[in-house]
Amino acid sequence: MSSLRLNALHITHYKNVSSAEYQFEKPIHCFVGNNGKGKSNTLDAIYHLAMGRSYFSSINAHTIMHNKEFMRIEGHFAREDNIERIECQLKRESSKAFIRNGKKYNRLSEHIGLLPTVMISPADVDLINEGSQTRRSFIDRLIGQADKGYLQQLIQYQKILQQRNALLKQMGRFAQNAQDTLSIYNQQLVQLGTPIHKARIDYLTAFDPLFQKRYATISQGNERATLVYESQLKNSDFTTLLEDAAVKDLQAQFSTVGIHKDDLLFQIDDYPIKKFGSQGQRKSFLIALKLAQFDMLKKSTSVTPLLLLDDIFDKLDEQRVAEIISLVHESSFGQLFITDTHPERTADVIKQTEQPFELHSL
Repeated sequence: MSSLRLNALHITHYKNVSSAEYQFEKPIHCFVGNNGKGKSNTLDAIYHLAMGRSYFSSINAHTIMHNKEFMRIEGHFAREDNIERIECQLKRESSKAFIRNGKKYNRLSEHIGLLPTVMISPADVDLINEGSQTRRSFIDRLIGQADKGYLQQLIQYQKILQQRNALLKQMGRFAQNAQDTLSIYNQQLVQLGTPIHKARIDYLTAFDPLFQKRYATISQGNERATLVYESQLKNSDFTTLLEDAAVKDLQAQFSTVGIHKDDLLFQIDDYPIKKFGSQGQRKSFLIALKLAQFDMLKKSTSVTPLLLLDDIFDKLDEQRVAEIISLVHESSFGQLFITDTHPERTADVIKQTEQPFELHSL
Protein backbone atom coordinates (compact mmCIF):
# COMPACT_ATOMS: atom_id res chain seq x y z
CA MET A 1 0.00 0.00 0.00
CA SER A 2 1.45 3.35 -1.05
CA SER A 3 0.36 6.87 -0.13
CA LEU A 4 -0.35 9.77 -2.43
CA ARG A 5 1.17 13.11 -1.42
CA LEU A 6 0.93 16.63 -2.76
CA ASN A 7 4.31 18.34 -2.41
CA ALA A 8 3.61 21.71 -4.02
CA LEU A 9 0.71 23.74 -5.39
CA HIS A 10 0.81 26.81 -7.66
CA ILE A 11 -2.38 28.78 -8.39
CA THR A 12 -2.92 31.64 -10.82
CA HIS A 13 -6.36 33.26 -11.06
CA TYR A 14 -8.42 30.30 -9.83
CA LYS A 15 -11.90 31.52 -8.87
CA ASN A 16 -11.30 34.13 -6.14
CA VAL A 17 -7.67 33.11 -5.55
CA SER A 18 -5.51 35.59 -7.46
CA SER A 19 -2.23 33.76 -7.01
CA ALA A 20 -0.66 31.50 -4.42
CA GLU A 21 2.21 29.06 -3.95
CA TYR A 22 2.41 26.35 -1.31
CA GLN A 23 4.94 23.74 -0.25
CA PHE A 24 3.42 20.82 1.64
CA GLU A 25 5.96 18.96 3.75
CA LYS A 26 3.71 17.73 6.57
CA PRO A 27 0.85 15.20 6.60
CA ILE A 28 -1.85 17.70 7.65
CA HIS A 29 -2.39 21.15 6.19
CA CYS A 30 -5.07 23.62 7.28
CA PHE A 31 -6.16 26.67 5.28
CA VAL A 32 -7.60 29.14 7.76
CA GLY A 33 -9.10 32.61 7.44
CA ASN A 34 -12.34 34.54 7.13
CA ASN A 35 -15.02 33.65 4.63
CA GLY A 36 -14.39 34.81 1.08
CA LYS A 37 -10.61 34.51 1.28
CA GLY A 38 -10.35 31.53 -1.07
CA LYS A 39 -10.00 28.61 1.34
CA SER A 40 -12.55 26.38 -0.41
CA ASN A 41 -11.27 27.37 -3.82
CA THR A 42 -7.74 26.39 -2.82
CA LEU A 43 -9.05 22.98 -1.83
CA ASP A 44 -11.02 22.84 -5.08
CA ALA A 45 -7.85 23.57 -7.06
CA ILE A 46 -6.27 20.45 -5.53
CA TYR A 47 -9.37 18.41 -6.38
CA HIS A 48 -9.37 19.82 -9.91
CA LEU A 49 -5.81 18.64 -10.52
CA ALA A 50 -6.65 15.17 -9.20
CA MET A 51 -10.01 14.68 -10.92
CA GLY A 52 -9.86 16.91 -13.97
CA ARG A 53 -12.82 19.02 -12.90
CA SER A 54 -14.03 21.37 -10.21
CA TYR A 55 -15.86 19.79 -7.28
CA PHE A 56 -18.31 22.66 -7.10
CA SER A 57 -19.08 23.51 -10.73
CA SER A 58 -19.42 21.59 -13.98
CA ILE A 59 -18.85 24.76 -16.02
CA ASN A 60 -15.17 25.29 -16.83
CA ALA A 61 -15.44 29.07 -17.12
CA HIS A 62 -16.58 29.27 -13.48
CA THR A 63 -13.09 28.26 -12.37
CA ILE A 64 -11.61 31.47 -13.81
CA MET A 65 -11.37 34.42 -11.45
CA HIS A 66 -13.73 37.28 -12.19
CA ASN A 67 -12.29 39.93 -14.53
CA LYS A 68 -9.51 37.56 -15.63
CA GLU A 69 -9.18 35.75 -18.94
CA PHE A 70 -7.38 32.62 -17.86
CA MET A 71 -6.55 30.34 -14.96
CA ARG A 72 -3.66 28.00 -14.32
CA ILE A 73 -3.01 25.52 -11.54
CA GLU A 74 -0.05 23.19 -11.11
CA GLY A 75 0.62 20.50 -8.55
CA HIS A 76 3.59 18.24 -7.83
CA PHE A 77 2.38 14.87 -6.53
CA ALA A 78 4.41 11.98 -5.14
CA ARG A 79 2.87 8.63 -6.08
CA GLU A 80 4.89 5.56 -5.17
CA ASP A 81 8.42 6.40 -6.40
CA ASN A 82 7.34 8.87 -9.06
CA ILE A 83 6.82 12.62 -9.08
CA GLU A 84 3.83 13.62 -11.17
CA ARG A 85 3.71 17.24 -12.33
CA ILE A 86 0.11 18.00 -13.25
CA GLU A 87 -0.93 21.28 -14.86
CA CYS A 88 -4.34 22.61 -15.85
CA GLN A 89 -4.78 25.64 -18.12
CA LEU A 90 -7.98 27.31 -19.21
CA LYS A 91 -8.76 30.47 -21.17
CA ARG A 92 -12.22 31.94 -21.59
CA GLU A 93 -14.00 30.69 -24.70
CA SER A 94 -11.38 27.98 -25.06
CA SER A 95 -11.01 24.28 -24.25
CA LYS A 96 -9.20 23.09 -21.15
CA ALA A 97 -5.60 21.87 -21.42
CA PHE A 98 -4.53 19.17 -18.97
CA ILE A 99 -0.82 18.35 -18.90
CA ARG A 100 1.10 15.55 -17.18
CA ASN A 101 4.87 15.87 -16.89
CA GLY A 102 4.98 18.25 -19.84
CA LYS A 103 2.76 16.15 -22.13
CA LYS A 104 -0.81 17.18 -22.87
CA TYR A 105 -3.49 14.53 -22.44
CA ASN A 106 -5.38 13.63 -25.60
CA ARG A 107 -8.36 12.65 -23.48
CA LEU A 108 -8.97 13.85 -19.93
CA SER A 109 -10.39 10.44 -19.01
CA GLU A 110 -6.83 9.09 -19.26
CA HIS A 111 -5.97 11.08 -16.12
CA ILE A 112 -8.76 9.80 -13.88
CA GLY A 113 -7.49 7.32 -11.29
CA LEU A 114 -3.89 8.51 -11.27
CA LEU A 115 -4.41 10.61 -8.13
CA PRO A 116 -7.17 9.10 -5.93
CA THR A 117 -8.85 11.87 -3.97
CA VAL A 118 -11.90 12.28 -1.73
CA MET A 119 -13.57 15.59 -0.90
CA ILE A 120 -15.96 16.03 2.04
CA SER A 121 -17.91 19.28 1.79
CA PRO A 122 -21.21 20.88 2.85
CA ALA A 123 -22.10 20.68 -0.86
CA ASP A 124 -22.41 16.89 -0.43
CA VAL A 125 -25.99 17.46 0.73
CA ASP A 126 -26.81 17.55 -2.99
CA LEU A 127 -26.38 13.77 -2.97
CA ILE A 128 -29.55 13.62 -0.89
CA ASN A 129 -31.49 16.60 -2.20
CA GLU A 130 -30.82 16.51 -5.93
CA GLY A 131 -31.98 14.05 -8.59
CA SER A 132 -30.67 10.66 -9.60
CA GLN A 133 -28.01 12.11 -11.93
CA THR A 134 -26.07 13.43 -8.92
CA ARG A 135 -26.00 10.01 -7.27
CA ARG A 136 -25.11 8.21 -10.52
CA SER A 137 -22.20 10.61 -10.92
CA PHE A 138 -21.04 9.73 -7.40
CA ILE A 139 -21.07 6.03 -8.29
CA ASP A 140 -19.37 6.57 -11.64
CA ARG A 141 -16.58 8.74 -10.24
CA LEU A 142 -15.99 6.22 -7.47
CA ILE A 143 -15.68 3.30 -9.88
CA GLY A 144 -13.90 5.35 -12.54
CA GLN A 145 -10.98 6.18 -10.25
CA ALA A 146 -10.29 2.46 -9.87
CA ASP A 147 -11.32 1.12 -13.29
CA LYS A 148 -10.37 2.95 -16.48
CA GLY A 149 -12.22 0.39 -18.59
CA TYR A 150 -15.45 1.28 -16.82
CA LEU A 151 -14.93 4.96 -17.54
CA GLN A 152 -14.32 4.34 -21.25
CA GLN A 153 -17.43 2.16 -21.50
CA LEU A 154 -19.48 4.85 -19.78
CA ILE A 155 -18.22 7.57 -22.13
CA GLN A 156 -19.05 5.42 -25.14
CA TYR A 157 -22.48 4.59 -23.72
CA GLN A 158 -23.30 8.29 -23.32
CA LYS A 159 -22.19 8.94 -26.89
CA ILE A 160 -24.44 6.21 -28.31
CA LEU A 161 -27.29 7.35 -26.09
CA GLN A 162 -27.04 10.88 -27.48
CA GLN A 163 -27.07 9.54 -31.03
CA ARG A 164 -30.09 7.35 -30.29
CA ASN A 165 -31.97 10.28 -28.76
CA ALA A 166 -31.19 12.44 -31.79
CA LEU A 167 -32.55 9.71 -34.06
CA LEU A 168 -35.72 9.38 -31.98
CA LYS A 169 -36.36 13.11 -32.39
CA GLN A 170 -35.96 12.80 -36.16
CA MET A 171 -38.22 9.75 -36.38
CA GLY A 172 -41.13 11.23 -34.46
CA ARG A 173 -44.14 8.92 -34.59
CA PHE A 174 -44.18 8.13 -38.27
CA ALA A 175 -40.81 7.61 -39.91
CA GLN A 176 -40.25 3.87 -39.97
CA ASN A 177 -37.30 3.90 -42.36
CA ALA A 178 -34.88 4.55 -39.46
CA GLN A 179 -35.80 1.37 -37.57
CA ASP A 180 -32.70 -0.44 -38.76
CA THR A 181 -30.47 2.34 -37.42
CA LEU A 182 -32.38 2.35 -34.14
CA SER A 183 -31.83 -1.41 -33.85
CA ILE A 184 -28.08 -0.91 -34.25
CA TYR A 185 -28.08 1.68 -31.47
CA ASN A 186 -30.06 -0.71 -29.27
CA GLN A 187 -27.46 -3.44 -29.75
CA GLN A 188 -24.65 -1.03 -28.88
CA LEU A 189 -26.42 0.20 -25.75
CA VAL A 190 -26.92 -3.39 -24.60
CA GLN A 191 -23.28 -4.31 -25.26
CA LEU A 192 -22.03 -1.30 -23.29
CA GLY A 193 -24.76 -0.96 -20.66
CA THR A 194 -24.90 -4.56 -19.44
CA PRO A 195 -21.27 -4.69 -18.16
CA ILE A 196 -21.66 -1.18 -16.69
CA HIS A 197 -24.69 -2.41 -14.75
CA LYS A 198 -22.76 -5.45 -13.50
CA ALA A 199 -19.79 -3.31 -12.49
CA ARG A 200 -22.07 -1.05 -10.44
CA ILE A 201 -23.61 -4.05 -8.68
CA ASP A 202 -20.21 -5.59 -7.93
CA TYR A 203 -18.69 -2.34 -6.71
CA LEU A 204 -21.62 -1.35 -4.53
CA THR A 205 -21.73 -4.87 -3.05
CA ALA A 206 -18.13 -4.39 -1.91
CA PHE A 207 -18.77 -0.78 -0.90
CA ASP A 208 -21.80 -1.43 1.32
CA PRO A 209 -20.00 -3.20 4.23
CA LEU A 210 -17.51 -0.33 4.42
CA PHE A 211 -20.37 2.16 4.54
CA GLN A 212 -22.23 0.12 7.17
CA LYS A 213 -19.13 0.01 9.37
CA ARG A 214 -18.56 3.76 9.13
CA TYR A 215 -22.19 4.62 9.82
CA ALA A 216 -22.40 2.26 12.78
CA THR A 217 -19.39 4.01 14.32
CA ILE A 218 -20.77 7.50 13.79
CA SER A 219 -24.32 6.68 14.95
CA GLN A 220 -23.08 4.38 17.74
CA GLY A 221 -25.27 1.63 16.29
CA ASN A 222 -28.54 3.34 17.19
CA GLU A 223 -30.06 2.95 13.74
CA ARG A 224 -29.55 1.13 10.46
CA ALA A 225 -28.60 2.93 7.27
CA THR A 226 -28.94 1.27 3.88
CA LEU A 227 -27.94 1.90 0.28
CA VAL A 228 -30.34 0.48 -2.31
CA TYR A 229 -29.20 0.31 -5.93
CA GLU A 230 -32.25 0.84 -8.15
CA SER A 231 -32.04 -0.18 -11.80
CA GLN A 232 -34.52 -1.01 -14.53
CA LEU A 233 -32.22 -3.92 -15.38
CA LYS A 234 -32.90 -5.52 -11.99
CA ASN A 235 -35.88 -7.56 -13.22
CA SER A 236 -35.35 -7.55 -16.99
CA ASP A 237 -32.52 -7.81 -19.49
CA PHE A 238 -31.59 -4.67 -21.39
CA THR A 239 -32.71 -5.95 -24.81
CA THR A 240 -36.21 -6.69 -23.55
CA LEU A 241 -36.42 -3.29 -21.84
CA LEU A 242 -35.60 -1.50 -25.10
CA GLU A 243 -38.04 -3.59 -27.10
CA ASP A 244 -40.87 -3.02 -24.62
CA ALA A 245 -40.19 0.73 -24.49
CA ALA A 246 -40.04 1.22 -28.28
CA VAL A 247 -43.42 2.94 -28.66
CA LYS A 248 -42.92 5.05 -25.52
CA ASP A 249 -39.45 6.14 -26.71
CA LEU A 250 -40.83 7.24 -30.08
CA GLN A 251 -43.58 9.24 -28.41
CA ALA A 252 -41.23 10.83 -25.88
CA GLN A 253 -38.47 11.27 -28.50
CA PHE A 254 -35.79 10.16 -26.05
CA SER A 255 -34.58 6.92 -24.43
CA THR A 256 -36.77 6.20 -21.43
CA VAL A 257 -35.02 3.03 -20.22
CA GLY A 258 -31.44 2.03 -19.53
CA ILE A 259 -28.62 2.35 -17.04
CA HIS A 260 -28.78 6.14 -17.43
CA LYS A 261 -31.92 5.93 -15.26
CA ASP A 262 -30.23 4.07 -12.37
CA ASP A 263 -30.40 5.54 -8.89
CA LEU A 264 -28.99 4.98 -5.41
CA LEU A 265 -31.57 5.23 -2.63
CA PHE A 266 -30.47 6.40 0.82
CA GLN A 267 -32.48 5.02 3.74
CA ILE A 268 -32.52 5.08 7.55
CA ASP A 269 -34.37 2.14 9.09
CA ASP A 270 -35.96 1.51 5.66
CA TYR A 271 -37.32 5.06 5.33
CA PRO A 272 -36.03 7.51 2.68
CA ILE A 273 -33.60 9.88 4.33
CA LYS A 274 -34.63 12.71 1.99
CA LYS A 275 -38.16 12.70 3.41
CA PHE A 276 -37.73 11.48 6.96
CA GLY A 277 -34.09 11.98 7.96
CA SER A 278 -33.15 14.59 10.57
CA GLN A 279 -30.33 17.03 9.95
CA GLY A 280 -28.06 14.97 12.21
CA GLN A 281 -28.93 11.74 10.39
CA ARG A 282 -28.25 13.34 7.03
CA LYS A 283 -24.87 14.60 8.18
CA SER A 284 -23.95 11.21 9.62
CA PHE A 285 -25.07 9.46 6.44
CA LEU A 286 -23.03 11.69 4.16
CA ILE A 287 -19.90 11.50 6.31
CA ALA A 288 -20.15 7.70 6.42
CA LEU A 289 -20.66 7.65 2.66
CA LYS A 290 -17.53 9.69 2.03
CA LEU A 291 -15.38 7.84 4.55
CA ALA A 292 -16.46 4.59 2.90
CA GLN A 293 -15.45 6.13 -0.42
CA PHE A 294 -12.02 6.78 1.08
CA ASP A 295 -11.83 3.18 2.32
CA MET A 296 -12.98 1.76 -1.00
CA LEU A 297 -10.54 3.77 -3.08
CA LYS A 298 -7.69 2.77 -0.77
CA LYS A 299 -8.70 -0.86 -1.15
CA SER A 300 -9.31 -0.88 -4.90
CA THR A 301 -6.35 1.27 -6.02
CA SER A 302 -3.77 0.19 -3.38
CA VAL A 303 -3.04 3.91 -2.96
CA THR A 304 -4.10 5.93 0.08
CA PRO A 305 -6.12 8.85 -1.34
CA LEU A 306 -5.78 12.51 -0.52
CA LEU A 307 -8.54 13.60 1.86
CA LEU A 308 -9.94 17.12 1.50
CA LEU A 309 -12.21 18.48 4.25
CA ASP A 310 -13.98 21.70 3.31
CA ASP A 311 -15.51 23.85 6.07
CA ILE A 312 -16.01 20.70 8.08
CA PHE A 313 -15.89 22.14 11.60
CA ASP A 314 -18.67 24.67 11.02
CA LYS A 315 -21.07 22.00 9.77
CA LEU A 316 -20.48 19.04 12.07
CA ASP A 317 -20.56 18.36 15.78
CA GLU A 318 -17.50 17.15 17.69
CA GLN A 319 -18.46 13.48 17.43
CA ARG A 320 -18.57 13.51 13.64
CA VAL A 321 -15.39 15.55 13.39
CA ALA A 322 -13.68 13.06 15.70
CA GLU A 323 -14.67 10.18 13.41
CA ILE A 324 -13.09 11.91 10.43
CA ILE A 325 -9.96 12.87 12.31
CA SER A 326 -9.63 9.26 13.53
CA LEU A 327 -8.47 8.43 10.01
CA VAL A 328 -5.08 9.93 10.75
CA HIS A 329 -4.46 7.41 13.52
CA GLU A 330 -4.44 4.61 10.97
CA SER A 331 -1.04 3.39 9.86
CA SER A 332 -1.98 3.81 6.19
CA PHE A 333 -3.03 7.44 6.54
CA GLY A 334 -1.87 9.64 3.70
CA GLN A 335 -2.34 13.40 3.55
CA LEU A 336 -5.14 15.61 4.87
CA PHE A 337 -6.17 19.13 3.79
CA ILE A 338 -8.68 21.15 5.85
CA THR A 339 -10.36 24.55 5.64
CA ASP A 340 -11.73 26.44 8.63
CA THR A 341 -12.49 29.97 9.77
CA HIS A 342 -11.05 29.56 13.29
CA PRO A 343 -7.30 28.83 13.55
CA GLU A 344 -7.43 28.05 17.27
CA ARG A 345 -10.27 25.54 16.89
CA THR A 346 -8.51 23.86 14.01
CA ALA A 347 -5.22 23.60 15.88
CA ASP A 348 -6.89 22.19 19.02
CA VAL A 349 -8.61 19.41 17.08
CA ILE A 350 -5.64 18.54 14.88
CA LYS A 351 -3.33 18.28 17.89
CA GLN A 352 -5.37 15.25 18.96
CA THR A 353 -4.00 13.37 15.97
CA GLU A 354 -0.44 13.61 17.28
CA GLN A 355 0.62 14.26 13.70
CA PRO A 356 2.73 17.17 12.38
CA PHE A 357 0.56 19.87 10.84
CA GLU A 358 0.83 23.34 9.36
CA LEU A 359 -1.60 26.27 9.30
CA HIS A 360 -1.79 28.38 6.14
CA SER A 361 -3.43 31.77 6.78
CA LEU A 362 -5.43 33.27 3.92
